[in-house]
Amino acid sequence: MHLEFEKPIVALEEKLAAMQDLAHTSNVDVSDAIKKLEDKIKDLKKETFNNLTRWQRVQLSRHPERPYALDYIYEITDDFIELHGDRTVKDDKAMIGGFGTVSGQTFMFIGQQKGRNTKQRQMRNFGMPNPEGYRKALRLMKMAEKFNKPIVTLIDTPGAFPGLEAEERGQGEAIARNLKEMFGLTVPVICIIIGEGASGGALGIAIGDRVLMMENTWYSVISPESCSSILWRSWDYKEQAAEALKLTAKDMLANQMIDGIITEPLGGAHVNLKEAARTLKETILKEYKSLSKLKVDKLKSERIDKFCKMGVVTE
Repeated sequence: MHLEFEKPIVALEEKLAAMQDLAHTSNVDVSDAIKKLEDKIKDLKKETFNNLTRWQRVQLSRHPERPYALDYIYEITDDFIELHGDRTVKDDKAMIGGFGTVSGQTFMFIGQQKGRNTKQRQMRNFGMPNPEGYRKALRLMKMAEKFNKPIVTLIDTPGAFPGLEAEERGQGEAIARNLKEMFGLTVPVICIIIGEGASGGALGIAIGDRVLMMENTWYSVISPESCSSILWRSWDYKEQAAEALKLTAKDMLANQMIDGIITEPLGGAHVNLKEAARTLKETILKEYKSLSKLKVDKLKSERIDKFCKMGVVTE
């Protein structure tokens, strides 16, 4: 699948493929033309992806081939063991978690998981956790704390599930409890937005010592479509809404809402999973090395202070 703004690049890549086929099937020397076209494609990619609009970043964050939480976990860990259930209701498939080793260090990985096809999307509830998903996440965080293991959360959700049954089982309370408990965790917590970071559904596992965003992701109290439908009574103004929300990684960093941006391969993380995962792995290890030097009281106080400073306005 190719997004609308990628079509000029795709057209050149198809032309390049045709020229390469010609070179293989005939004695015609087109090496110079191929080289020029390759350079042209590279330049066009840089120009396109370095100047994306906010709405185009949102589109990239939802790309159907974009890596999800389990893709990254299996790529960067040596022995991931998934753990299940909240010990109260059931196992929420939209929220995954378990222990995994990265370069000799064990982490508790927790993340929201979407599906690749219709069956998987239904099973994963389109990455929208129910209350039991957040309670499972909290149970795993407490387990990591018990065994003194750092926590990494991978955030990718269009929001917590808004269904009647979720509200009946205490969706708001489950998220609120996670926020409260995460502030008091005695182990390092690294939170990374790897796709969509929508509202309380994302925030429910995003209180950490380091909050990072991958380059082509978004993080906001509301999606552009929902914002458009509220303000203009139509989804037709989603692009304007995205611009007004300032929801990209650059926007969040400029407003001091996050601590850093993780670069992606040119074209997006879906273009090269191994490269994207390698960068993610290096970032996790780097941040953990820094956080592991802090004493527990210092860790907790800095975490609390970081979030207390957000949104403060001085006139």
